Amino acid sequence: MSAAEAASNGARAVRLEATNLEGSFLGKTVAPKKFASGAESGFAFADLLFGLDLGNAPAFGFAYPDWRGHLDDVFFHPDVSTQIEWEPGLDAVIGDYWLKDGTPVPLCPRNLTRKLTDRLASLGFTATVAVEIEATVFEESIQEARARGYRGLTPLGGSAGTAYHLAKSKDWYGYMNAVADRLDAVGIEWEAWSDEDAAGQIEINLAPGDPVKVCDSWARTRQIMREVAFERGHTVTFMAKPTEGYGQASHINISLQRDGANVFYAEEGPSEAMRHAVGGLLATIEGNTSIVLPQITSYRRLVDLSGPPVTASWGISNKTTAIRAVCGHPSYSRLEYRVPGADANLYLALAGVLAGVIAGLERKIEPPDPVSEMAWCMPPGVGVERLPDTITKAAAALEADPILRELLGAEFVDYWVGSRRWEWMQFHTAGGDPFAELSEWESARYFELP
Repeated sequence: MSAAEAASNGARAVRLEATNLEGSFLGKTVAPKKFASGAESGFAFADLLFGLDLGNAPAFGFAYPDWRGHLDDVFFHPDVSTQIEWEPGLDAVIGDYWLKDGTPVPLCPRNLTRKLTDRLASLGFTATVAVEIEATVFEESIQEARARGYRGLTPLGGSAGTAYHLAKSKDWYGYMNAVADRLDAVGIEWEAWSDEDAAGQIEINLAPGDPVKVCDSWARTRQIMREVAFERGHTVTFMAKPTEGYGQASHINISLQRDGANVFYAEEGPSEAMRHAVGGLLATIEGNTSIVLPQITSYRRLVDLSGPPVTASWGISNKTTAIRAVCGHPSYSRLEYRVPGADANLYLALAGVLAGVIAGLERKIEPPDPVSEMAWCMPPGVGVERLPDTITKAAAALEADPILRELLGAEFVDYWVGSRRWEWMQFHTAGGDPFAELSEWESARYFELP
């Protein structure tokens, strides 16, 4: 679709959409005439969109690249293949951020996903990915949630916290059915939704597909879940640990195809390509932890026996490990990367996962033996290291990772590491409590964003 055709669809406005580093869905709404005039040249956004933290303060204390720091413009270029009717009279289009010289912004999450997808294609592989979105829904409106400081809220559907629980109240089903209807209306394919472990917690599984397209669907699905909650007088959060109970995740499933065949499949178990992919993922898992667990609260999830992985481990059909290998089927053989929290920016998380897979394939990295026992509560000295358990430990691991620095780009790595250290400083100087199970500072900062 050309810009002129897009602008003449009859919409009264077009919404431009993309994420920042934190995974917040950002954009602006433009008139059809404005959209037509800027669809080729791009739309100016201040570089501060990559510089504001979730408290709306500019992050300092680390080196800025040449294009960042003077409130100069970067340019949003819409991908018109993503343009849809969001609601009557309003179209929506996802895009990427580019610099004046025509090169991609090195920090742009969507550009990074595409960069790694293209790198994988250069090796002759196509990736198919899927994501599990977890969120918690509360009865109270967003206004009431804000008035309460996002604490002491009532889980929608009752207090039962057993996974797959069907005895939910009608308002819970009403919310989920409304979300599914909206997904269908905008053309986002979903496969399943269900009750998750914590009270009020849900999981939605999006259909497998191309990495960039799945990330686009992830961003829009979360926006729909928010809008439906607001419309029905409820509120929803993707915070990694919104209450003192269970946290919530965003597991990534990935398989690789070559000439239409799943190269992760082998009749006898993990194929050579799967083993090498696991090897690369484990070689980068400590550094990638910074990307897939981006916030202070992300690390409060890492508790033995509570669901999330806590060790740099892999296993065959072992959900206690960080990487679960699903083997034995020509179509369904895949890897499940179980570290990401619900607060991760999927574009960046998937870029990091693809980087690990690429490194494993290119360097033929062999993994250690799979873990066959429970990977929680493992004693020291068994040869399985624990994942970094604070935002600063993970940032240091990423800073020291030569593989991720090469594949994701030094500019991205240095900027991301600086922003995580800034987040740590804000927590310790602006009211965070490291000894609380969940501090009021975290609720105020992370409940609504990302």
